Amino acid sequence: MASAQTLERPAAPAPAPRRTARRRKGPLTYLLRLIVVAYLVLLVAWPVALVVTNTFEDGFDSIQAVLEDPDVVTAVRLTVLVAVCAVVINTVFGVGVSLLLVRYTFPGKRILSALIDLPLSVSPIVVGVSLVLVYGGRDGWFGPSLENAGLQVIFATPGIIMATSFVALPLVIREVVPVLEEIGIEQEQAARSLGASALQTFWRITLPSIKWAVVYGVVLSLARSLGEFGAVKVVSGNVLGQTRTATLVVEEKYLNFDQQGAYAVAFLLAMVSVACIVIVAIIRPKEHRR
Repeated sequence: MASAQTLERPAAPAPAPRRTARRRKGPLTYLLRLIVVAYLVLLVAWPVALVVTNTFEDGFDSIQAVLEDPDVVTAVRLTVLVAVCAVVINTVFGVGVSLLLVRYTFPGKRILSALIDLPLSVSPIVVGVSLVLVYGGRDGWFGPSLENAGLQVIFATPGIIMATSFVALPLVIREVVPVLEEIGIEQEQAARSLGASALQTFWRITLPSIKWAVVYGVVLSLARSLGEFGAVKVVSGNVLGQTRTATLVVEEKYLNFDQQGAYAVAFLLAMVSVACIVIVAIIRPKEHRR
């Protein structure tokens, strides 16, 4: 009898959707908005706008001049090569480390997670000096052995790629980890219970779920890699036509009182980074913009 009454009991009404509480706009709200806008204008928008206005002060002459300079073209080509290599390395390594941190439990996990953020807290100059101490050809730990084997790291392209990869290391990981935690493991467990291999589960279940986090991390890593200066300056040697990158060209032209040339190269670097972020903001689905 009791079980019959239980079966006839009407279903409980569905809970009403929770609404996000909004604070009423007051003087404090407008003051905070004013402070934030002033901070962004003074620290970001105004300096970048001055670079743009100084670049085009004489029309397109400065842009045309740097694009016709073979040393600048070589530096830009090396910068793009280094950035692409660093992004590929950080994408593969970043997705792997993200899966390790979220899907597995092991001793030292918190220490590993803290070490990943080290490139954000350490000066790039320190990174460059550290790489020289390890891979330097004269006094480095591994440098003499590598050079005897025919691989020069410091004052060559491999050292520039390593320094750039180091400073951009956390960007992909910190975008992917929150998404992996949010999607959970239910779909991956269901795929494995149906006989899917680990590679099939990753390719058909995990990767589609984290693709926008990976894309956004790649864009941030690319923008950071294009603009890296401190660590690259230490490990590159700044050899004209060989290991001089675009950021080093900006410094060299500015110190040599070629300010128009420095502004033009800086403008090109800034525009590539801004274009990457704008493109991702446009193509990203609406549900991922929240």
